[in-house]
Amino acid sequence: MSSPVPSPATAGPKAAALLRLIRFDRPIGTLLLLWPTLWALWIAAEGIPDPHLLLIFIAGTVLMRSAGCIINDLADRKFDGGVERTRSRPLVTGEVTVLEALGFFFVICLLAFGLVLMTNLLTVLLSIPALILACSYPLMKRYTHLPQVVLGLAFSWSIPMAFAAQRGELPPAMWLLFTGNVLWTVVYDTKYAMVDRRDDLQVGIKSSAILFGESDRTIIAVLQALCLAALVLAGRQFQLGWPYYLGLGVAAALFLYHLYLIRERDEAACFRAFLHNNWVGCAIFIGVAASYGLGA
Repeated sequence: MSSPVPSPATAGPKAAALLRLIRFDRPIGTLLLLWPTLWALWIAAEGIPDPHLLLIFIAGTVLMRSAGCIINDLADRKFDGGVERTRSRPLVTGEVTVLEALGFFFVICLLAFGLVLMTNLLTVLLSIPALILACSYPLMKRYTHLPQVVLGLAFSWSIPMAFAAQRGELPPAMWLLFTGNVLWTVVYDTKYAMVDRRDDLQVGIKSSAILFGESDRTIIAVLQALCLAALVLAGRQFQLGWPYYLGLGVAAALFLYHLYLIRERDEAACFRAFLHNNWVGCAIFIGVAASYGLGA
């Protein structure tokens, strides 16, 4: 019996191209967006969150990451052909037209908004800046060398939305969690930008990797330390137990490993370091969940 969910390898040509457009075959972006969402839901609920909210936020994460990929490729379609890593994207090759991509984007946004409507008014209101951030990130590459900060804001906005949905309020300590995640996003997306640095310089795309230059590894290390500091402070404010700090210890060890990987700025190694950040988010989530599960 055929699989109910097509993969890029088994779907028809157009469906396969659309799946590649939303990076269906590359779930790392969804995972990096999902982990902080889960941190926030568990902390807001002080344990397992409401099941319907958990399902809403998981589905919303998948949809908004897909929408973000589409708007990114639409904005970059005239540049992606000059970058080795992106020259085979469907909008560059013509497998998907601009009109088709826009239609797909609006359908996904409508589905995501339908999910938000199942929560509360505060969460609905917070979804508006979430969409603005997701749409503005690709354009920031033209005007600032710190588009990674805008991506960090976009990838962290699920944190206040999770608290709003679960608690109906935004406690001040939540912004420490938010700040830690923004810093973490800048860290891993700078590694990602290091992969494309040579091509980006040629086509005129700006990034933190270009801005940091020869100081990239030092600045990444500083940002990693600040990220951990913000998350430690968040843990204290939310009175999380020792498993959380153990999770942060694992995250710190992984950060050191990533610094080792990028020591020579090898593009393949930088990409491995970027991908490996999935385990940072996972380790922190296990620490959060275990804190409540163990009654610590």
